[in-house]
Amino acid sequence: MIITPNIEELLLAAAHNNAAWCAAVSRDGEFTAEAWVSARRTPLYYPDAVTLTRDTDAAALVGGMDTASPGASVKDSFAALDLAPAGFEVLFGAQWIHRPAGAPSAAPVLEWAPVAGPAELDAWERAWDGEKSTGLFHPGLLTDHDGDIVFLAGRDAEGRILAGAAVNRTGEVVGVSNVFSVDGTPDEEAWAGALALVSSLWPGLTVVGYESGDDLDTALRQGFAAIGPLRVWVHTG
Repeated sequence: MIITPNIEELLLAAAHNNAAWCAAVSRDGEFTAEAWVSARRTPLYYPDAVTLTRDTDAAALVGGMDTASPGASVKDSFAALDLAPAGFEVLFGAQWIHRPAGAPSAAPVLEWAPVAGPAELDAWERAWDGEKSTGLFHPGLLTDHDGDIVFLAGRDAEGRILAGAAVNRTGEVVGVSNVFSVDGTPDEEAWAGALALVSSLWPGLTVVGYESGDDLDTALRQGFAAIGPLRVWVHTG
């Protein structure tokens, strides 16, 4: 893929948006011009660092992390680092995705609305996890970010959450993550409902995120375009 100036700008915005989301969930870490880094181990599924530029200093990045504890990881936002010499291996690769503002989307079937309050957030996480709520998505995400983080829930007629997503706004982009559907609900419903609500909450803003495998294919069918690769590295000693 040829990285044009416009695509590079989108990649930078997507990386910063994702780093802001990781920082909010982790309630830790510091931003520099090159990366967001947490000196303490982050919650399950969340990286200890997210690069913000193509020329992030790998040694400085790793030096700011807790690699003594098992499982430390780095989101290499531009698939540009070689962290193998520092004891890391690639856990997975994915593609950043972008959807322009105003792109048409399918009408959702479920009733979609933002999550309101800790009890609804707990129900959302139980649906997302498939079993239980662990407190990974803490109530501060609903109250401490001036409305720039919203959990979206699609409910059936009985009020059960059957699909959902988490979205966060930074600057002129909205990041979408943790898209899920349960109990046979089509994946397309989760994307359709999330995109409809994002368009209502932040009209005129571009949507970004990252996906891989079948989830990437679903996103592409919903009007997203893949704009560049990323890798997640995990420390193995």
